[in-house]
Amino acid sequence: MCIALSLSLPAGSRADPQQVWAAGAYSFSDEEGGFRITGASGSGTRDDPLVITEELQSATPVTLTIRTTKPIRPFDPSGDFANGIMYMRIEALNNSGQPWVEFEFELQETLGQPSVFGDGLSFDQRNKNPDNIRSTGYAQFDRNFEPYDRLLFKDGKVDPLKTVKFEFLMTDYTPRWTFYLVQDPRIPSS
Repeated sequence: MCIALSLSLPAGSRADPQQVWAAGAYSFSDEEGGFRITGASGSGTRDDPLVITEELQSATPVTLTIRTTKPIRPFDPSGDFANGIMYMRIEALNNSGQPWVEFEFELQETLGQPSVFGDGLSFDQRNKNPDNIRSTGYAQFDRNFEPYDRLLFKDGKVDPLKTVKFEFLMTDYTPRWTFYLVQDPRIPSS
């Protein structure tokens, strides 16, 4: 079940209407601009991942704001709490007018600052051989930890007006109420 909520922003901050999408124990917002969320669903488990559908209007980095909507209880399997284990699927429509040859995700606990080891936030850093990272548009991926938590998809291409799916696990062993997922589509260099 997904719920879209209106989000009030100061006058003049952005022309497009804002919505906050709720799914599982979290809410998702495009309030930082540059893209538009079109849907959210799922609970965040392996069998029912959080699915965020979105449209990127440019080939510049954009930031997805993620907030907990339920109490935090690390590792709780009931689904009644934000537990710090989030299986994700991002479905991104390329409406930038340019092909994307790579796509990078970066986790940030504080907006604009790299995630560090002590914040507990990562793309399943403890798992040395993840089997849950994949994409419909890219054949390979690299994970980069410390001082960043980055996940780079490469060896592929997503043409304009095509949709690409990304699947991965985000873990937060010291769960926070708010954190960020920076998404950076890369275009060919001339």
